[in-house]
Amino acid sequence: MGDRGRADWRARRHALSLPETQSELRTPHDPDNRPLNDGQRSTARGALPFDRRRATIALLLAIAGVVPGPALAQGYPFSQRGSVSQTVAFTTIAVTYGRPVARGRALFGQLVPWDSIWHPGADSATRVSFDHDVLIEGHTLRAGEYSLWLIPREHRPWTVIFSGAAHVFHKPYPGPSRDALRVDVAPDTLSYVETVSIDFPLVLRDDAVMRIHWGTLGVRVRIKAPFRPSPHTT
Repeated sequence: MGDRGRADWRARRHALSLPETQSELRTPHDPDNRPLNDGQRSTARGALPFDRRRATIALLLAIAGVVPGPALAQGYPFSQRGSVSQTVAFTTIAVTYGRPVARGRALFGQLVPWDSIWHPGADSATRVSFDHDVLIEGHTLRAGEYSLWLIPREHRPWTVIFSGAAHVFHKPYPGPSRDALRVDVAPDTLSYVETVSIDFPLVLRDDAVMRIHWGTLGVRVRIKAPFRPSPHTT
């Protein structure tokens, strides 16, 4: 501990009224700071363990304010952020999202109710951006940034929603008035994944598939990127 750390420690010890020496812990005094007689000392001695514990806790708390950050216990978010970027022909698609972890929970039909709007991510809403116009399942979606939402269904196709409200939290859903596009896609039964995953398992020429996957269920969204740069003029 450097000079500054020792100075900070002395200031914290003074603020917390910590004893200067171990003898102050071992020698009880009355409120006027006079030594106690044998009977008083015997009574006070029974309270020493609690006082010592309290002083020890205060000491540890004071040290915690001086010790540099890496020495302290670190906390981690339950759903850590992830991102994926894919070039399809001349168009770049970028996804940024929080990644919830199943942690033994039953997912679709319980944690994620059927027939209700669900956000495939956590914390800040999952965002997907396109730097040029694309076709999503054959429907035009303009270049821009969108938040992503789903309606899972047990026996029917799922609905994938691209909302123009891109910079929002994962709850509540911004509402249908902000929808840029809704498409229905059939869900797939897939190999189990513990953490929400968004990837591009197929990229071919100007076609791609974006897959949203959690547990053993997922959906594949077909994307076509028709943009072509203008030829250079000479």
